[in-house]
Amino acid sequence: MKKAYAFALTLLFLVPLSTLWAQHEEEGPIMNNPTLIHANKSLKKPHTFTAKAAGNELDSSFIYTFDTISLPILDDFSTDKYQVRDADYSDPGVTSEVFYHLLDETTNQPLDTAEKFTALQTFRRTVDVGNAVYVDDPFEPEAVKVGDLSTYPVSYNTIDLYPPYYIYDTIDFPNDPDTVFLNSPEYVQDSIRIFTAQASGQDLYWQERETYRNYRFAKDPWTLGVATFDGLNEDGYPYEPGSTARNFSDHLTSKPIFMDAFSDADSVYLSFLAQPRGLGEEPEPGDSLILEFYAPEIDQWFHVWSMSGGPVQDFKVGHIRISDPKYFKDGFQFRFKSYGSMAGALDHFHLDYVHLRDQSGYQDTLFKDFAFVYPLNTLLKDYTSVPWDHYRNNPSGKMSDAVEIKVRNGSNLTENNQNGTTEILYQGSTEGTVTLLAQTLSGGDINYAPRTVYQSYHDFSASYQFDPSKPGNKAYFDVVSRATAPYPNLSVNDSTLTTQAFLNYYAYDDGSAERAYGPTGAQSMLAVEFEPYEADSLIAIDIHFVQSAVDVSEKLFFLTVWGDGGGKPGNVLYQDEGFFARQPSYYPDAGIFKRYYLQDNEKLLVSGKFYIGFRQVDPDRLNVGIDKNIDTRSKTFYALHGGNNWFHSQLEGSVMIHPVFSTSLNSELGIEDIAAAEPEVIVYPNPATDYVNVSVSNFEFTGMELHDLSGRTLLRSESPDMYLGDIPAGVYLITLNSYAGRTFKLIKN
Repeated sequence: MKKAYAFALTLLFLVPLSTLWAQHEEEGPIMNNPTLIHANKSLKKPHTFTAKAAGNELDSSFIYTFDTISLPILDDFSTDKYQVRDADYSDPGVTSEVFYHLLDETTNQPLDTAEKFTALQTFRRTVDVGNAVYVDDPFEPEAVKVGDLSTYPVSYNTIDLYPPYYIYDTIDFPNDPDTVFLNSPEYVQDSIRIFTAQASGQDLYWQERETYRNYRFAKDPWTLGVATFDGLNEDGYPYEPGSTARNFSDHLTSKPIFMDAFSDADSVYLSFLAQPRGLGEEPEPGDSLILEFYAPEIDQWFHVWSMSGGPVQDFKVGHIRISDPKYFKDGFQFRFKSYGSMAGALDHFHLDYVHLRDQSGYQDTLFKDFAFVYPLNTLLKDYTSVPWDHYRNNPSGKMSDAVEIKVRNGSNLTENNQNGTTEILYQGSTEGTVTLLAQTLSGGDINYAPRTVYQSYHDFSASYQFDPSKPGNKAYFDVVSRATAPYPNLSVNDSTLTTQAFLNYYAYDDGSAERAYGPTGAQSMLAVEFEPYEADSLIAIDIHFVQSAVDVSEKLFFLTVWGDGGGKPGNVLYQDEGFFARQPSYYPDAGIFKRYYLQDNEKLLVSGKFYIGFRQVDPDRLNVGIDKNIDTRSKTFYALHGGNNWFHSQLEGSVMIHPVFSTSLNSELGIEDIAAAEPEVIVYPNPATDYVNVSVSNFEFTGMELHDLSGRTLLRSESPDMYLGDIPAGVYLITLNSYAGRTFKLIKN
């Protein structure tokens, strides 16, 4: 028995610690897209006409007709070629039409609004009380044309309907017949108004905006920008929140195309690149990305290509010859659509370099282009953003000696390398230019090898620094990088633009999350390491929480700041008090983090290395956003069960938590005003027996919740009093909805 025990123990120590503890940190999918939410809101004008039929979302909708575009069509998604649909009701050329639910079967005219019907067989009943018998005479049906107002075009079916009442007549007594009406007849008159508008632009190729055009979700794309398919609509929200259904979700449909002038002899090909998962969520084997062609004369779509779900792989080439005569008609279209989950940013596919042209061939699959693969992240050493005050006071040695640049030679031939440049601009004026050495760009090779991605690192530490004399309490610098190879290609992909922002916080990430992250286990802790340029007062922590498969918005955590303990979190410098627990909060805009101020507006002086994060109450992952494009996992730590054994994260990425400092930017951000208007809350009586009351000032009361110490919600109240009679004696937490999740201790006798 002892030998067996010793052998098992030996095996345990042979397993790496990262493997043993891997289950205590995890990633998950995100359920909406804050970047898409923000971007598409800015594209939509507020409409001046707001009347809607009750409960009918189609009412007051716009239906767009599109212009017909010409070959060639080429979209590498580096720029926005989606058709903008922002018509207003009062715009010139906008027309409207009213569609009615009930029409006269003969005249097609709308029935009167007072008309109501039922599909039930109704009748007149004559009752002979004396003989205890009755006779039912069914009413004659009326043929009515019934329209489906939930879809466009509105379709009509003729249905036999009946009056929505019964008539009871008793022949033994000289009284009037009784009419009994149905409470809710199924068929009542209703209408919707549909607006139509023309959308046009020969350089705009796509009818809808359901896919997400981005630079960050694909794995090593061939060019800057891809179109990403998932389970989110064009506004960045799930098609069916919380659903387990799998169906067709995102579509990318071309506008009608002139094709009459072509035939099979013109060798017309559609080429494209596609990839499953990328840096997002892996699609299931039963999920797919599908390509269809539209034959306009027979009004029918045909399946021509598909890709199944699975793990990430290099982009796969699609190259399809159009040969069937039914497609060589004006009005031909093609569309990509994805099949998968409808519940969030799930089951990702990525599309790049869509090219429809004539005079091609079976061998024409080169996608011959030299391109940046990703935008630059930062020119600073370690950080993507730092407080302007901190940089301005300590600019020496802060520029990166390893700026990462990724380019792809899309040629099938060895191509000459040549120098590139990075130009830094401030308010439109050039501040400096740094040469990107050709041999560094090509990874030390003399030239670019065929169809190869090169990842290179460039030293900016001695050649440039951001000018610390620029005035103001914040600063923005535009960084334009250019690189190319001497062969004809799309010049738009030979450059990339990044904005270097200096505000009042430190950051490692690029501002967008691809996944949700966190440790698991009750009392687990998450910490991210920072080392500020100078000693200063920490006033808040920004956290980018993202919605994932499980809603954790009611879970509790305690903000925590640690000092350095020899390269890992050490002594606690700050932690929320036991009855000042926080809760995750979700924001719908890219780059907007939830700002959690230290308790009582404390200003915590920190210098040298320190660590920020939280201690969570429950075992659930709290879903902090993680940027999968920048890997700073060496700065991320987690501990289990409230213990002091810290582990480095093993998951690639940058956890999106920022320390916010007290700088000259405070007055612009209104931080001092926040302190002056600190909300006041009084919970009474406390201890309480049957009822508890809450009095507030400096903010609006919008409701409260009662939690036990494990975080479970026991009671809710929209008024400032709450009945406690059925709650056992003990210690509880009251959370105020309108006070950033602030909690207060309550003792129940």
